[in-house]
Amino acid sequence: MSELYAHTPNDEGKWHLLDKHLRDVAEIAQGFADKFCAGNLAYWIGLWHDLGKCNPKFQEYLKACQHNEWHEKVPHAIWGAVLTYRLLSHNIEDDRWKEMALTIAGHHGRIDQPGSLSQRLEEHVQSNHKIFQHVVDYVKKLPSPPKVTLPKLTRTQRELFIRMVFSALVDADYLNTEKHFKENQYILRHKQQGIEHLWDRFIVNQLEFISSVNATTIVNQVRKEVYEFCEKAATGNPGIYRMTVPTGGGKTRSSLAFALKHAVENKMDRIVFAIPYTSIIDQTAREYRKILGADAVLEHHSQVNIPANENQDAPHISLRLAHENWDTPLIVTTTVQLFESLFSNRPGKVRKLHNLARSVIVLDEVQTLPLELLTPTLDVLRELIERYRVSVVLCTATQPAFEDSHYLKPFHRMQIREIVPKEIYQKHFKRLKRVEYHRRKEPVSWQELADELSREKQVMVVLNTRKDALSLVDALGNKEDAFHLSTLLCGIHRKLVLREVKRRLKNGLPVRLISTQVIEAGVDIDFPVVYRAIGPLDRIVQAAGRCNREGKLSQDRPGRVIIFEPLEGRTPRGTYKTGIEKAKLLLMPPRDIAELHNPELYRIYFEKLFADVDTDKKKIQSHREVLDYPTVDSEYRLIEQNTVPVLINSESTTKRLKEWKYHPCRRTWQRLQPLLLNMFDYEVQKFKAEGWLEPVSEGLYLSFGMYDRLKGLVPAIYDPSDLIQ
Repeated sequence: MSELYAHTPNDEGKWHLLDKHLRDVAEIAQGFADKFCAGNLAYWIGLWHDLGKCNPKFQEYLKACQHNEWHEKVPHAIWGAVLTYRLLSHNIEDDRWKEMALTIAGHHGRIDQPGSLSQRLEEHVQSNHKIFQHVVDYVKKLPSPPKVTLPKLTRTQRELFIRMVFSALVDADYLNTEKHFKENQYILRHKQQGIEHLWDRFIVNQLEFISSVNATTIVNQVRKEVYEFCEKAATGNPGIYRMTVPTGGGKTRSSLAFALKHAVENKMDRIVFAIPYTSIIDQTAREYRKILGADAVLEHHSQVNIPANENQDAPHISLRLAHENWDTPLIVTTTVQLFESLFSNRPGKVRKLHNLARSVIVLDEVQTLPLELLTPTLDVLRELIERYRVSVVLCTATQPAFEDSHYLKPFHRMQIREIVPKEIYQKHFKRLKRVEYHRRKEPVSWQELADELSREKQVMVVLNTRKDALSLVDALGNKEDAFHLSTLLCGIHRKLVLREVKRRLKNGLPVRLISTQVIEAGVDIDFPVVYRAIGPLDRIVQAAGRCNREGKLSQDRPGRVIIFEPLEGRTPRGTYKTGIEKAKLLLMPPRDIAELHNPELYRIYFEKLFADVDTDKKKIQSHREVLDYPTVDSEYRLIEQNTVPVLINSESTTKRLKEWKYHPCRRTWQRLQPLLLNMFDYEVQKFKAEGWLEPVSEGLYLSFGMYDRLKGLVPAIYDPSDLIQ
């Protein structure tokens, strides 16, 4: 071969020239990284990322691949890393920046830790000196690297900066490779409207919305005020904002208005809504599609169905492709997807990160961020705000005062701008008061509680653990109007339960729902009476949000929320238990239970909580300081990965499982999601040994005879601290 190639021929028989690939990736990466003042560095990294492909052995490997012949794989990423490391060693005084070589070394695998980086690279050169000289000779034919001025950063700032440059490189490489092999698909990536167009659509919809609602009701008056404050605040500069709105105050629509106008005013590229629960994501994405159009919203989470229909129009195909790198104006995703990507070292997850620069990130129900990861989480948010021109909006009815806490250094004394002024949102909470809180003085047994529930026509009980929920279900007995909701039920079963419960509520029929906290996760349901086992203060308020939600009960007889302590109930471990303890202290006499309507109570509550919790329990910040990317990736988990997916046994499962086994891909896996639930590792081992479970593939099991229509996967309850869901 006289020419050097980066990739094998495409469907048209054209080889991908190495020289062109390197230059193109360099230019694309430069464009991405220009947004955070790292364009020249990204150009250089992109120009050198595949230098190892000039190795004659790699060219032989490509030729063998072309003819479907076996050939031992030839590593290539290491050589660009070697040259980058050597050049940085000679030209930059700050020795730490040599670790930029990690981006090239990891662009086909993952970013590693520096460790003995210099030793490993030098050993590679010594044992392959002829190849190294070949690479050096080839580099001389490429453009000279541009002058690079590296910023002065702290260790943790440098950790994120390297990850962002890595993101720009990986996405540029993937896109240019896609252009070679699938040019038509590459072209379709850019068939979407910009932020300005979405704002125009929103304004049209808002005018229609205003004309369709009764402006005289208290709820709509509050919503109108919230919207107006959002529009006013949106003209501010990028930074951190707080949006405190009571349940029913129109947060979903108004936060979209703020984000769109703020992005337009500040020439920002995209908006990311990060939401803790998929149930809220479904509702939010559905509402935004009604407002902006079906092709305007990218919904990205583990359970979303991504159709691969070849007959889709260009905008829908473009939206489907944007799952890979978030190159779209409006994304609705989970906090898990957002933050685990920000702390990842894997190309597939990191690829999207450079697109966060110059964006608006709206964090819904921000109080749900895991307390034991709060310090690294807030630190990365602060860096995005200060160095990547990101605006962050903290949304919830129960706001933690991050900036006032002495225990949270990243946000301490940061200026957080209130979208709705304090004196206004306090009035909103009073005006939208739709429930009365009552506190049971004495603990209550399951049977006493069941007898009490039998006297209520329509009532919901929210408990702290799945085991507690089953205990109360047993005490109630197998009644036609009794329902159970927890993650012991598979997803499709939970939807059926909710549908039937809502039908009964609407038609005035008797209904008694026993649930875990899964019902508090933004589920749109409205009971006249709610019982809530004593729990963390913010969770109590979440449960209250399912009581008289629509405000249909009269002011003299509002909804009732009864807070009680189960006599036989179990207290979950960890920060949840700490939250319960702090809630008990705050709700003790002489404090009036009505204080739960005061948003300032939650600032006090969270400050007490922060004082008793290690907000960097896994020492993520220490690992970030030494660029230990693999450990940061494995330790930063918003949801602990100690569960295994288990399929319920049904005709539908059999059919979908066959599809997945025949063609295992994301689409067929997503079709299995509604029939899955999660079991703890130790439970899986126990029930597999007893013959209740059968492995159907690595990490996936099928259950036999264990699933009850009311209770779900009943034998899975053996851990007394089986928390939530």
